[in-house]
Amino acid sequence: MIRHIVFFSVRRKEDVEAVRSGLLELGRIPYSTHFEVTLNTKVDLFSNAIDVVVYAEFEDDAALAAYKAHPLYAETTSRVKPLRELRYSADVVAA
Repeated sequence: MIRHIVFFSVRRKEDVEAVRSGLLELGRIPYSTHFEVTLNTKVDLFSNAIDVVVYAEFEDDAALAAYKAHPLYAETTSRVKPLRELRYSADVVAA
């Protein structure tokens, strides 16, 4: 299983909800076995730069690749990208 975790910071705080709701659209892509978009609770003592987190699980690399190749992925990215500042992504294999 692949865990796909993406962290976003948003340029303007008033756009956080637009980014969150835009990223929720990615959940309509059929290749994940689990998908969620959440707001960062911002209770970390050292850094609270992250506003929105995407967490998804995929059976394998092929499912993750199919997800990223889906037309809705490109459409969502084009809408969200101008609103975000930072994007950090990690894909890890679950033990």
